[in-house]
Amino acid sequence: MQADTLLLNRNSHPKLAGELPDADTLEFIYQAALRAPDHGCIRPWRFIEFSGAGRERLGEIFFRGLMARNPQADETQQNKVRMMTLRAPLIIAVIAKVTEDHPKVPVIEQVLSAGAAAQNMVLAAYAKNLGAIWRTGDVAFDPVVNQELGLEGEDQIVGYLYIGDVEGRNKPLPEHNTEDFVERWN
Repeated sequence: MQADTLLLNRNSHPKLAGELPDADTLEFIYQAALRAPDHGCIRPWRFIEFSGAGRERLGEIFFRGLMARNPQADETQQNKVRMMTLRAPLIIAVIAKVTEDHPKVPVIEQVLSAGAAAQNMVLAAYAKNLGAIWRTGDVAFDPVVNQELGLEGEDQIVGYLYIGDVEGRNKPLPEHNTEDFVERWN
């Protein structure tokens, strides 16, 4: 796939199905992540891959987080949070593995680097003809989820990447006017 096609046509796909990507495709996706900008070469990334029954285990972690946040959650909410991890054959939690008090690289740069790694992964999936969507929500900021996924100190979940074969048709991409976003100083 040409870079211009990749960059201008990437789209989020909420409906994903199919099999787990093969080992070569997953290696390509992870290698793309490891090319993210990384001031100080501290590699502030950690990835947790969930597939098969691992997705159900993640759903149970999300459920425990929901019940800690909202013990009165009704059955519909409980089922929704448990089932959300079954929306794709693969979920990758992208975590900013933060080095606290780094002398040259503040926490924000480390988190942004993890975000760049996540974006590279989404683009790599698209380059391999897979669909992907980057999700956050309460489960990305929940202390119970953070603890159960082994986050420490200033570590942060920057998102969950849902990856699989696109189910259904692509949603139309909106047209944007560059002038609405760019300020030029000449």
